[in-house]
Amino acid sequence: MAEASPPPAAAAVAEPEPEPEPKPPLDTVKRAVADCSPPAGKPLSEEDVFDTNGKPRLALLKQHFFDEGRLEEKAVTRILEEGSALLRAEKNMLIVPSPVTVCGDIHGQYYDLLKLFEVGGSIEKTNYLFMGDYVDRGYFSVEVVLYLWSMKILYPTKLFLLRGNHECRHLTSYFTFKTECQVKYSIGVYDAMMSAFDCLPLAALMNEQFLCVHAGLSPEILTLSDIDEIDRFQEPPSSGPMCDLLWSDPIESYGRERTDDTFVHNNTRGCSYFYTFQAVDSFLQANNLLSLMRGHEAQDNGYRTYRRNPKTGFPSVITLFSAPNYCDVYNNKAAVLKYENDVMNIRQFNCTQHPYWLPNFLNVFTWSAPFVAEKVTNVLVNVLKICTDDELAEEDAKSARHEMMKNKIRSVGKLARAFSDQRESQEAAMKLGSLTRRGSMEDFQAAIKSKAGLSADTINFEQAKELDSINERLPDLPGEES
Repeated sequence: MAEASPPPAAAAVAEPEPEPEPKPPLDTVKRAVADCSPPAGKPLSEEDVFDTNGKPRLALLKQHFFDEGRLEEKAVTRILEEGSALLRAEKNMLIVPSPVTVCGDIHGQYYDLLKLFEVGGSIEKTNYLFMGDYVDRGYFSVEVVLYLWSMKILYPTKLFLLRGNHECRHLTSYFTFKTECQVKYSIGVYDAMMSAFDCLPLAALMNEQFLCVHAGLSPEILTLSDIDEIDRFQEPPSSGPMCDLLWSDPIESYGRERTDDTFVHNNTRGCSYFYTFQAVDSFLQANNLLSLMRGHEAQDNGYRTYRRNPKTGFPSVITLFSAPNYCDVYNNKAAVLKYENDVMNIRQFNCTQHPYWLPNFLNVFTWSAPFVAEKVTNVLVNVLKICTDDELAEEDAKSARHEMMKNKIRSVGKLARAFSDQRESQEAAMKLGSLTRRGSMEDFQAAIKSKAGLSADTINFEQAKELDSINERLPDLPGEES
């Protein structure tokens, strides 16, 4: 007789999973990232900005601007008016003694400006000379101007400011500075800034040996005294000696020219001239100078020295550029020149992280519209496309209903592709930074695609400079055609 099989084992009873521990309540007071300082809570008043002696509290302003703080417009106006009064009293050509730290373009890069002062040394121990272009391209131009004007009030005989080609109504309207003023303050502040820029001197004689200007020489300026004859209290014209001081460049073949002309039309800028070694050498000899110092051109290493004068051994031209990682794309270094006890020392520095702004100060709703629209149209395409094109073709081709459906699908599909292209352009603009300010995004997309292996993430200095070349030209005046 077969043995009875044992009864099946009782199913194991699963133990109940432990209750998850309740999450602690969200702290609405402490910051999620403790080492990230909060933005400034409120604008500083005139009483906050100026001490009892009527001088700006520079340390307070430095930290307040670092925290993205703003000022009440009354305080802004007072800083601009008092700083401009000092600038207005200065001559077209300043006399700057050593020791001095000479600085190139800043272009709205406030956080890098703070690094510049660390590298250049305390203003208590050295003079500072800035050669223009404080605004545009970067998104903290207002802070740069207000901080430098406050320093001018506090150190009127130690801080010297020259005018650059971007300190004008034409370029600041075309690029980002006017929009920045309107976003952060008002059109009244912008107008006050423009009036302040009209007061900036045009040149400086450093240590009685070096002529410092923003851009370069002019065929209409033969002696240093000619600079003081210019009426600088105006919007810079598109030609003439004032224009040349702000716009000219050394010729590309500087020192190895194949032309007898000393000044050649500057087709890169669309105005002013290229000047040759012969032009610079003749000017330096006639005025008993060693070298010409300038800014105006981005440099991969932050500086560039040109052909040396065989008689003095000094570079005939020195270009300084003090905006590292220009436009957040160039990946260049910045540099300043320190001159003390007849010793010249160039110091380089890299960029500093800064808060993010959407390109051209767009608000997030306008910026996100193409992203949202693309998703909505994709949904519409899927809703309308209830059958495939092959299935539609099998039906009666003359059916008005089917024809209407196919047309709707095609129309919404085209709209979806258009929004997709716009989204891709927006994403490219985020990577290309301020390079997208002039021209259309399509131009930049086409330029990128035309270069094998080049993407917005891998642009090097030379490629960025080529893409940005359209932004180096003088924009057309209202009513002019390109």
